Amino acid sequence: MNDAGLLSAAWRTLRRRPDVIVAALIVLLFAVMAAFPRLFTATSPRSCAIREARLDPQGWGAAHPLGTDALGCDVLATVVAGVRPSLLLAFVVVGVSLLIGVTLGLLAGYYLGWADYLVSRTIEVFLVVPLLLAALLLLSLFKNVDLGAGTFDVILLPAVVLILFNWMGYARYVRASVLEAKNLDYVTAARSLGASDLRIMFRHVLPNAVGPVTALVPTSIAAVIGTEAVLSFLGIGVRPPATSWGIQISQGSEWVLGGAPHILIAPLVCLIAAVLSLVVLGDALRDALDPRLTA
Repeated sequence: MNDAGLLSAAWRTLRRRPDVIVAALIVLLFAVMAAFPRLFTATSPRSCAIREARLDPQGWGAAHPLGTDALGCDVLATVVAGVRPSLLLAFVVVGVSLLIGVTLGLLAGYYLGWADYLVSRTIEVFLVVPLLLAALLLLSLFKNVDLGAGTFDVILLPAVVLILFNWMGYARYVRASVLEAKNLDYVTAARSLGASDLRIMFRHVLPNAVGPVTALVPTSIAAVIGTEAVLSFLGIGVRPPATSWGIQISQGSEWVLGGAPHILIAPLVCLIAAVLSLVVLGDALRDALDPRLTA
């Protein structure tokens, strides 16, 4: 089956699954929320920042659909504001990691020899160190570095650390696919006709090697969102005055037994919904792009 036929079969498979449609709608909702927060709330998440005295959190009401926290901040506004840093970090990390992993995996699988040795040994070195442990160590070292309060500024350090430990999976998948694809008949024919290595790699080998990696993207985005939430919960991820679901969960955990569980429930539900939806999309995409399952 050619690429067009495989994509067409994958689309037909995906659109017949209700769970995939629901998951896609949830992800789309969060994407729109990140891009256009004013569509969901007109209240600024920083409108309460000038208050110094702690207040009694308020529950659901007409003025505050999801209640308020101990500083009088609107919970809905803070939850909406937390979507953008989480999604932006995830897309930056996965995008850059994908670029690095695909490039190194392509070089290693096509040339083998010293290129494969260097890439494979580098992957082994990074795989020895657990991601969360490395992130905790490196981000703790740079905890007091002030890069600014902009959206890109607050995610820069977490993004760099997560990229360092997130590209290896893509490189391994692409390398394995390239090893198989470079020996196909049409690749051998192109080589015998005098095609350059660059043309063979990017015109003939890479399109066949990228397929398995594509299915990893939604699951990888979910993993980055979850990791960012853990790091922010521990105080070394996204930093105030910016907010994220991890920060909100950390703050809300103090009020679970204090009569205000809504401070924790709102961001926690959003985090679980986003991660589960992306995992469902990733699993469905993997199954749909597998020719053995779509034939």
